[in-house]
Amino acid sequence: MRYISKIDDIKVKNKTAVTLGKFDGIHLGHQKLIHKVTDKCKEGFCSVLITFDKPLLAFLRDADAGLLLTKEERRYQFSKYKLDYVIECQFTEEFAHMEAEAFIEEVLVKRLNVGYIAVGTDFTFGYKASGNYQLLQEFARIYGFEVEVVEKLTYQNSEISSTRIRSSIEEGKMEDAMQMLGFPYPVIGEVIHGKKLGRTLGIPTINLIPPKEKLLPPNGVYGSKIIIDGKIYQGTTNIGYKPTVSNDKLRGVETFIFDLNKDLYGKMIEVDLYMYKRPEQKFESVEQLKMQMTKDIEYVKKYFNDSLL
Repeated sequence: MRYISKIDDIKVKNKTAVTLGKFDGIHLGHQKLIHKVTDKCKEGFCSVLITFDKPLLAFLRDADAGLLLTKEERRYQFSKYKLDYVIECQFTEEFAHMEAEAFIEEVLVKRLNVGYIAVGTDFTFGYKASGNYQLLQEFARIYGFEVEVVEKLTYQNSEISSTRIRSSIEEGKMEDAMQMLGFPYPVIGEVIHGKKLGRTLGIPTINLIPPKEKLLPPNGVYGSKIIIDGKIYQGTTNIGYKPTVSNDKLRGVETFIFDLNKDLYGKMIEVDLYMYKRPEQKFESVEQLKMQMTKDIEYVKKYFNDSLL
């Protein structure tokens, strides 16, 4: 897989199968589009995914608030598919003002040698979102490529969308989010030094400070799985400020990993959030905190055992 940031840097000789979209959450609907183009590799096509290097709202507001997946997390998800090229377009003023017709002819036809395109029913592109799948179909008749319009998937009788997933995460409905994403909601980051209070309680924890742009669910305790060097462990994760033992204003992700006690400082790990247990709260004493943490651990262990996740 090659990552391309500038359209001018790519020129493909083989016929390509292309999908285009935001791909901000890589949910089940996005995955369906990706499978459409990777399946075409069996017919000799190169598979290409075109997206932006960050969400459009981030460009318009000059901010990155509330990303379902950071750039690193999204690339990790992309790596699970047999894509030949991922083009993460930089939303320059020139690109923003490119007419839809010009994008088809200059990028899809001339640079990518497109033979097949898969897009969703609501896909738009070009200056002022003037292009859609109907325009692609018009040009397909001229240039001889195929356009497949892929219907949206549904969950609980409503369309799956990044907006809906974002709402579920903001409400702490991690199981609903997982059903729409097709994977548990991840937080990937480097393990940093904490206050080491957990060790004195016999419950050693690891700490991550996710990027400020990463969307986190409500402060509280979660059942989680932790991926370290390809191995999967179960654990409990607290998101928030640890009010019983700290006055920190920095929101963090603190995890106790079951059946593992080793030095992980400086290591990149993935914490997958499966379920919401309870809100974060301030206890009157450290002893009360330890008692509640023990109950949380027992609850989460039973959850994973009963759900067979």
